[in-house]
Amino acid sequence: MDLVEGTGKHFAVGMIVLAAIIVMLFTLPEYVGLELTIGMALTISVLVGMYVILITETMHRTTLALFGALLSLIILIYTGLIPAHDSVSFVIGAIDFNTIGLLLGMMIIVGILSETGIFQYIAIRAAKMAKGNVWKLMILLSIITAVASAFLDNVTTVLLIVPVTISVARILNINPISLILAEVFASNIGGTATLIGDPPNIMIGSAAGISFIDFANRMTPEVVITFAISFVLLKFMFRKDLKQKPEHIEKLQEIDENKEIKDRVLLKKTMVVLLAVIVLFVVHGFLEVEVSIIALAGAAVLLLITKMHPEKAFHHVEWPTLLFFAGLFVIVSGVEASGAFEIIAHEALKITGGDLAATMFLIVWMSAIASAFVDNIPWTATMIPIIQNISLDPSFANAISGFTHNPLWYALAIGADFGGNGTLVGSSAGLVAIALAEKHGHRIFFRTFLVKGFPYMIATTLIASMILYLRILFLW
Repeated sequence: MDLVEGTGKHFAVGMIVLAAIIVMLFTLPEYVGLELTIGMALTISVLVGMYVILITETMHRTTLALFGALLSLIILIYTGLIPAHDSVSFVIGAIDFNTIGLLLGMMIIVGILSETGIFQYIAIRAAKMAKGNVWKLMILLSIITAVASAFLDNVTTVLLIVPVTISVARILNINPISLILAEVFASNIGGTATLIGDPPNIMIGSAAGISFIDFANRMTPEVVITFAISFVLLKFMFRKDLKQKPEHIEKLQEIDENKEIKDRVLLKKTMVVLLAVIVLFVVHGFLEVEVSIIALAGAAVLLLITKMHPEKAFHHVEWPTLLFFAGLFVIVSGVEASGAFEIIAHEALKITGGDLAATMFLIVWMSAIASAFVDNIPWTATMIPIIQNISLDPSFANAISGFTHNPLWYALAIGADFGGNGTLVGSSAGLVAIALAEKHGHRIFFRTFLVKGFPYMIATTLIASMILYLRILFLW
């Protein structure tokens, strides 16, 4: 009853906030010199409304995105922005199937890999290497999570590593919350390094036409340096938890991690396919083949050679997440079709004066703060057309003429990915980890995450953004 009442209160507050925002959208712009059409105001209201309701957690995000997409279509048709008979074409054009296909293919591959027990094997090996030292265990698990997140995706990595962490903590009789939080932080930072590590990166790469190798080349130095320095922050933040005295260390040493490998033949087949897919990701720019095709091809080959029943493999696919993406793309395209993003881009350039460094820092910090409170996936989808419009502005085009790709894309990746560490609702990886911890009896409250995550996010974002700025200034 209390939960229902609490949810009702959150929804009521959210509706009040949403109503206030809609009123401001229809009244304030004219006082600050902005000319918003009815189509702009309504489509922005749908997008903002989705953010507000996401924060209240009163509706599943997939349901919310699909309903928002429906409202956006009705608004676009009603205001004459698209003809009714072109609605299907608009939806198909709005959805980024490269992003959807990449996620689908990798979910199948990693799901089949999880059937082998390899992740449990790695975690137990790490625990043994730490020899009962909580600090060493945190470092090892964080490194494993960061590296895995770079080459798989951070949501899947967290989904696999957290249950193992809880099992190891249970054996050692220690509280796993600090380990889980460190893994969430590591997943968001490690996932920033590559095109496939975090969903926002997939979206950015698809929109900007950045290859896997180009993205990794630009982002890896920022990630590696920031991640290394972040251990100083972890040591300070979790200093009390690191003093825990593990028990039953000898019991852990007795566990045979080799028995965790359930199917060695399946493991070999899956690893061969996964490595082939990763290699093709690296060279896909030369092959001129989209990453989604590579991922789906890898999944198809793996299903064929393992003879696994598709129903079992598809069980690992997060279909609600894929549908959420589809609905979100339609909502954002609705705002773009109204012309609102052009105005927002113009105003952003007025603030920065078209200066590359100022615009870069604005994108980084605006994205980091926003992504801390709203899932970084919708925020990235919102920012992509804004950056596209900024790039086309004549006052800014000269500033980026010497770059292969607009540096603002990398600024967005840092802000959106690192910002996800700010709060409990900032990233999908964080939400998955918290849900798994609660399922095993370890509840992590919003305030607990905020106290640790927000300062960590501010510090790491500052470090990474400064490295990006120095590379643009001297090395790029």
